[in-house]
Amino acid sequence: MKHLIIAATAGLLITGTASADSHRSPAPEGASAYIVSPADGSTVSNPVTIVFGLEGMGVAPAGTDADNTGHHHLLIDTDPSTLDMDSGLPATDQVVHFGGGQTQVTKELPAGTHTLQLLLGDWSHVPHNPPVMSEAITITVD
Repeated sequence: MKHLIIAATAGLLITGTASADSHRSPAPEGASAYIVSPADGSTVSNPVTIVFGLEGMGVAPAGTDADNTGHHHLLIDTDPSTLDMDSGLPATDQVVHFGGGQTQVTKELPAGTHTLQLLLGDWSHVPHNPPVMSEAITITVD
């Protein structure tokens, strides 16, 4: 009997986690993210200040479950098609989370050419449906 209760409890926990991971908040029509600066194609020096823009939605810290809001994730040299859009985004050096609701960052980047792109996440770091994503820009760090 004890093993049955433990198995049932574990099953509920796994089911709850799967349900949370597949949650996708709706994005309002026309919502868009964009990179204000640096400009696409520019050559910059370290540290690089990247300013985020958002239209048609509001910025809110992670954990704030409010309609039509989210927080930024900066994709550095990352193809968004490699990310699981149905789960919380990973926190890595290439997928940088701004769960405090930040709208810019000053960051050291290795010398060379880099792609930068924004992807908005909802209260639980899951991209909206459809994803609210900026166009990718390319910069060169000298």
